[in-house]
Amino acid sequence: MREDGKIDYIEWPAGDLPAVKRFYAAAFGWTFVDYGPDYAAFADQGADGGFISDAVEAPAKPLVVLYAHDLEAMAAKVGAAGGVIVKPIFAFPGGRRFHFTDPSGNELAVWSET
Repeated sequence: MREDGKIDYIEWPAGDLPAVKRFYAAAFGWTFVDYGPDYAAFADQGADGGFISDAVEAPAKPLVVLYAHDLEAMAAKVGAAGGVIVKPIFAFPGGRRFHFTDPSGNELAVWSET
């Protein structure tokens, strides 16, 4: 069961998605599920995650994604604690999420299925 505030997913930028997939498959035996031409997800590797090659959407650095049952309530808590919402809640295939920066400028995201 997913828990509020726990690390749930990690996204990495991938300039050359086919090359990244080949590397992780050959080096570590990872398998992928493609979600369109610019996104490949993996599971059961200690943490689930994905690689994104879309130059506009890809994070500049790995993006840690936390989970929340109530996305609006978690966004309010993040803001009240001093986080800065840099991408308000938006829908994506699989659910909704928002991005924020912590006091050190690290960008993270929080997602929910609903």
